[in-house]
Amino acid sequence: MLNFDKIRKKNICLVGMMGSGKSIIAKELSKYFKIQHLDSDTEIEKNAGKSINLLFKDYGEKIFRDLEMEVCTKLLTNENCIISLGGGSICNSKIRELIKKYSYSIYLKVNLGTLEKRLKHNFKRPLLKNVNKKQKLEEIYREREKYYNRANLIIDNEDKQKSIKKIIEILKT
Repeated sequence: MLNFDKIRKKNICLVGMMGSGKSIIAKELSKYFKIQHLDSDTEIEKNAGKSINLLFKDYGEKIFRDLEMEVCTKLLTNENCIISLGGGSICNSKIRELIKKYSYSIYLKVNLGTLEKRLKHNFKRPLLKNVNKKQKLEEIYREREKYYNRANLIIDNEDKQKSIKKIIEILKT
């Protein structure tokens, strides 16, 4: 059982780079702890009625980030749930404040070589379109690393099952 009083937060949120496994691991944790899983990217797509790729294409990154802030603001005040946040949401100072106030944050850290392999054939990532993926991932990581490293818990997620097991061990009462 997950004891939110013990961690002194309303919810758990997973942060990390695109491709780090936030959504997959959050789903597994929500099943294990029998609590709701919320995904910011899924909620953004529901609210906008279109994919994140189309949002970027039709309106640009600024409008997407505005929608992301709206959605994350709502999600992060929920109780007794696990939230997977989009990789770039951590760059927003308001979102970081809400994470700190309401969430026990878990950073899923993955080395850039692994991320590059995981995302090599993925065409759903607008920030990686028509660019050198390796260079872009390095640039994004350098920009976000200082925020990710402020998480309550940092998990090296090179192996999904080991990561899930370790998180469960830490969060179980």
